[in-house]
Amino acid sequence: MQTHSLYPLIQVVDVESTARFYETHLGFSRVFSSDWYVQLRATAEHPFEIALIVHDHETIPVAGQGPTKAMLLSFYVDDAAAEHARLAAAGVPIVQPLRDEVFGQRHFIAADPNGLLLDIITPIEPDPDWIAANSA
Repeated sequence: MQTHSLYPLIQVVDVESTARFYETHLGFSRVFSSDWYVQLRATAEHPFEIALIVHDHETIPVAGQGPTKAMLLSFYVDDAAAEHARLAAAGVPIVQPLRDEVFGQRHFIAADPNGLLLDIITPIEPDPDWIAANSA
């Protein structure tokens, strides 16, 4: 198989409000929009896409219908602390506060309107003792 593109297709209850969340808070823009499906592209230097589909659309097999649950989307950014302050001030739910991890991440976790988790990450230097103890 030769893949040309890969993006998550997230099944949601309210496509429009979810699309507005990603546009307003995460800088995405619409590539395509209908009442049941929205394709969004990040406007960053390294663009990528996500798509939203109403969870009970007829194109989804009945066995697979339902809002997406237990997904974590990771966003690598220049300054996780600044993004934490910005999103918290905008009222975006922060479900894990900003913290530094010994394995080399400063990050926090926010939630989108559907409860999907957004891990906002800035790489930092890992703890040398942790690296020594956990290297293969």
